[in-house]
Amino acid sequence: MAVADSLQSRARANPRRVTAVLSVVGYVLVVGAFTPYAPFPSISDDLVILLGDAIAVVNSLALVSILVGVRYIRRGEIAKHRRAMLTAFSLIMIFLVMYLLKVGGGFEKSILAEGAVYYAYLAMLAVHILLSAVAVPVVLHAVVLGLTHTPAELRETVHARVGRVAVAAWSLSLFLGIVTYVMLNHVYGWVPRGHEATLLVAAGPSLTGLRAAGRDDRRTRED
Repeated sequence: MAVADSLQSRARANPRRVTAVLSVVGYVLVVGAFTPYAPFPSISDDLVILLGDAIAVVNSLALVSILVGVRYIRRGEIAKHRRAMLTAFSLIMIFLVMYLLKVGGGFEKSILAEGAVYYAYLAMLAVHILLSAVAVPVVLHAVVLGLTHTPAELRETVHARVGRVAVAAWSLSLFLGIVTYVMLNHVYGWVPRGHEATLLVAAGPSLTGLRAAGRDDRRTRED
């Protein structure tokens, strides 16, 4: 109990520092998952697909929790607002664990769509990713303030202002993530994409051709 009280006291005294540290940890974990050196166990393709579906369910529940929390605070029901927002935050932590496992130990998917649909999908995915990154520090700051201050004390902080930004970025990011999930998994088809995808995009068609030629040569030797 004494240790918990000490940690809460420090977080209360330095909420921005705590937010910065937690944000950096989150960014490092996510970026690290996209490298081939991530210390995650390899998982089967079936588990990757299952995790993708589970992530969509968790994100949908998180979005509902956020919207319910907004409705509660507008009614002045602070205790219910707090529970709803902490539920949403807990769901996002569950999402993070599943996402890191899926990306670090499995594969990503590329949508099988063309033309305007393809570019619309990429645009929504880009906004989703950007808002996810932007939402990390503001969500964490709002949560840290909420957990270390009483409702009366929060009125003297930036909790309400930061919370509005967090809700806007977080909600839109979740919504776009759900839309792109439906497009990728239930409207259009997909193909597996590995960790090297970013490098292939950066290197261009020539590298892609070399890789394809290498695969053909290996098949020829095997035959």
